[in-house]
Amino acid sequence: MPLINDLSSFSSFPERIVSLVPSMSESLFDLGMGEHLVGVTEYCIYPLEARALLKVGGTKDVQVNEVLRLSPDLVIANQEENSKEIIEELAERVNVWLTFPKTVRQVLNDLWQLVYLFRQERAFLSLRTLETAVEYAENRLFDLQPLRVFVPIWQGETPTGIRWWMTFNRETYCHDLIRLLGGINVFAERQRRYPLSADVGEEEAILTEGRDTRYPCVTIEEIIEAKPELILIPDEPYVFQDEDIREIVTRLKSTPAVEQERVHRIEGSLLTWHGTRLGKALMELVQYFN
Repeated sequence: MPLINDLSSFSSFPERIVSLVPSMSESLFDLGMGEHLVGVTEYCIYPLEARALLKVGGTKDVQVNEVLRLSPDLVIANQEENSKEIIEELAERVNVWLTFPKTVRQVLNDLWQLVYLFRQERAFLSLRTLETAVEYAENRLFDLQPLRVFVPIWQGETPTGIRWWMTFNRETYCHDLIRLLGGINVFAERQRRYPLSADVGEEEAILTEGRDTRYPCVTIEEIIEAKPELILIPDEPYVFQDEDIREIVTRLKSTPAVEQERVHRIEGSLLTWHGTRLGKALMELVQYFN
């Protein structure tokens, strides 16, 4: 079966759904469609009801046989979170809706596809409320002085001892959410270079055709030069410890963010989960941009 990119082409009402995307599992419950979920991944932990559903593996190591055993009418997958091989294997046997939103508006579009597919009044009202919140945030931008923002999502060190922090560029949902909140992603134009030694400036980069360039690894010198006014440190995908944050603050003491004490821990899912969690993100993260 071909992958489904638009649910408007889906010919039947899906009674049984397997979600391989934690944020979409949560969204189905939030929109009143959770009763149709029969299987989820081990990382689908919200809401609590999702934890009682049959698990089909992790997001990267989905057990295809377990999915098929559930006889789903529809499998929800994500191009970034799930492996290409597993998606293709499943698509040979069942209907797979492949999502890959890179903007807030694309997230809303995916949610509207679900709403129109199920045609439930509660879902329509819930999503219209979320859409109104997004429209309010967009209008609010006209009255804001945007802040320069840096968000590390991983960290490491090269074999030669160069420390690096992974972040994201403009081709991501995280970037667009930062924009909507009133921020300027200081690494919006930075592309990931390969290999890692090239990304941190130790050698020339090789051709990156076909490689994901959305998540560059930047050095402390690059961050200082970018002059962030706000640093948000999420608790996932990398779990930054207290000593990690102290290192960031110490190394970046000359930046406006540290000088003005605008370095904050945040719940990572607010920034990375594309779905109805967007509403919670707009309510809770906006405080850092005022």
